[in-house]
Amino acid sequence: MDLERAKWYVVRVFSGHENKVKSLIDSELKDSEDLQAKIFEVLVPTEKVFEIKDGKKKTKTKNFFPGYLLLQADLDNRVKDFILNTTSVMNFLGSKTTPEPLKTEEVKRIVGRIMKDEDTERTDTIFRTGDYVKIIDGPFNNFSGTILEVNEERMKIKVMVAIFGRKIPVEIDFAQAELEK
Repeated sequence: MDLERAKWYVVRVFSGHENKVKSLIDSELKDSEDLQAKIFEVLVPTEKVFEIKDGKKKTKTKNFFPGYLLLQADLDNRVKDFILNTTSVMNFLGSKTTPEPLKTEEVKRIVGRIMKDEDTERTDTIFRTGDYVKIIDGPFNNFSGTILEVNEERMKIKVMVAIFGRKIPVEIDFAQAELEK
């Protein structure tokens, strides 16, 4: 194995086919010792997120670079042809003829984000500052207002509502509001 010569490359694939392409590459690697000596890792950049839908917290895995895979390889023509001829692969990032390896800082940032997100979850909220929401639970039930602030860590939003003709900011949980249509 020549891990010192290996670099990280970005491979463009059809969006939604990232895991399929990774599986295809992994299964081919099992059968080919030549390729195993050149391709060291194939990553789909994902993170765990949880979202609030209908008042329930749901965890899901979300791809944070849809349409891309990361490949650590000692790239030669055989490896390049193998990857480019894999179903659902479009090309490498870089010029038309030469794949451009990622810089070390980029690799650390992306791989660090993948590894960090194995331990933590991130909130995927539908709420944005300025959105108009209806409060569906709690003491302000049936009031509507504009979101002033979104706090993803605490899973709360601050909404400006009109109570007795005066605008007052109220803080509520994500589960207590829904977007007005």
